[in-house]
Amino acid sequence: MASAVVPEDGQAAVRGLVPVVPALREVLPDGGLRRGTAVSVAGGDAGLLLALAAGVRETEGGWAAAIGLPDLGLAAAEGYGLDLRRLLVADDPGPHWPEVVSVLAGAVELIMLRPAGPVPPKSAARLAAVLRRSGCVLLVAGPWPGAVLRLGVRSGRWFGLGDGYGQLAGRQVEVVAEGRGSAVRGRSARLWLPDEHGAVRPVREQPLRERPQPVAAVV
Repeated sequence: MASAVVPEDGQAAVRGLVPVVPALREVLPDGGLRRGTAVSVAGGDAGLLLALAAGVRETEGGWAAAIGLPDLGLAAAEGYGLDLRRLLVADDPGPHWPEVVSVLAGAVELIMLRPAGPVPPKSAARLAAVLRRSGCVLLVAGPWPGAVLRLGVRSGRWFGLGDGYGQLAGRQVEVVAEGRGSAVRGRSARLWLPDEHGAVRPVREQPLRERPQPVAAVV
């Protein structure tokens, strides 16, 4: 209870939010993910998806699920802060992904989803009702009809390689959020996503141990 982080996360829970890691709080209009809603991650950026999901570990249950994401790196997920012991995975649900979401929404606090193709508005509306009843947050890799919030990576650059040698040490990106209501005007922040330790943090914080060398821009 002495930690400064605990009260903030506790307040998020009281407000009906799933907490997010500190670096993402300033991007989100409520400082967290509103329970019972769907959030779209433009382009399906895996790093941003995992970073948004990482705060679920601070909830009472701490359970999350990944549906239709067979290429999701478990090591990367753990690096961003997800507890793999509390992560349910359904790699290839095929056309039955809506049913899987409906079932798991009552068992976990947050679901990461890549739908198998375009999402019909009627399917999105039915699942929106499921989310409202359960309080589960749905993070969608790609567009989602009726999403209350849309986030994406507007620009990105990897660092660490130089003169044909070395290894990737981190990626700097600009994360942009826009949506309905209080989020309509949009917010943005420059972040390491990830940094050299596989975590997310603001660019303004302490730099990498060695001066980073940029490589070709990656979105």
